[in-house]
Amino acid sequence: MPPTAGLGLKSQHYAEAFAATADGLWFEVHPENYMAAGGPRLRWLTAIREKRPLSLHGVGLSLAADADPDPAHLAALKTLVDRFEPFVVSEHLAWSTHRGVHQPDLLPFPRTRAALNRIAANIGRTQDALGRAILVENPSLYLPLTGHDLDETDFLVELTRRAGCGLLVDVNNVFISASNLGYAAEAYLDALPTEAIGEIHLAGHGVDANEARSGSALLIDTHGAPVAEPVWALYHRLIQRIGPRPTLIERDDDIPAFEVLMAERDRAHGMLTGTGACACPQSKPTPLGSPEQVGG
Repeated sequence: MPPTAGLGLKSQHYAEAFAATADGLWFEVHPENYMAAGGPRLRWLTAIREKRPLSLHGVGLSLAADADPDPAHLAALKTLVDRFEPFVVSEHLAWSTHRGVHQPDLLPFPRTRAALNRIAANIGRTQDALGRAILVENPSLYLPLTGHDLDETDFLVELTRRAGCGLLVDVNNVFISASNLGYAAEAYLDALPTEAIGEIHLAGHGVDANEARSGSALLIDTHGAPVAEPVWALYHRLIQRIGPRPTLIERDDDIPAFEVLMAERDRAHGMLTGTGACACPQSKPTPLGSPEQVGG
């Protein structure tokens, strides 16, 4: 797969996605939305896949839970992988299930060595079931946690080494966590191993309304706004260091017209291929701390 830029595929944009002619365009979907025996969504995805590459970005495996991945979920994911042959399969470094209860969020965890062992084992089970390596995405964090044995970048490096997986670097998540917890986003990105990065995500964020009224600025990973200029600047800095990587524009809320998203996609594509300028300011490092402070 060439390192071009893609879009998260939304049902209201199926017709436009099918008709799109942009060079190098690809689409990403959450596989949980397509785990069905049939129906219009699968028919549309099949038609689009005949024209464009696909990436599957999971939200339901709960890799950081204190239990194995659900076998039924893995089987359904395997069915989709076999059917659509995505160039990338990815999941979040988070948990969302506990003792059969499903939480509507991607939740953090203390980065202990026990957690490292458990998550590496869960990734291994997933990769064995799918017959391929996956990518794991760095989280967005809002409050300090205690009980860490490893800082986040060291945890990610060791996880990729043990599990044989790669990294999906969400630059917006890095910016949010750095702002909320007070460390330098640039230093975090510089610490990630070049060879492990298989995909990049770009998305928008917002400010928590209650915190804004109190005079502070807690950033929330909403996926409901355009990519912010400081995130574009971090992205440009990252690809200058590691080279082009497949890059996705994510939008999951307040979804605009297809052409609006394509304009953001085209900006990323131009930066990847050298056909467009960055047109973004230099990001400003947070003056507090370092990546070792991620999560507390």
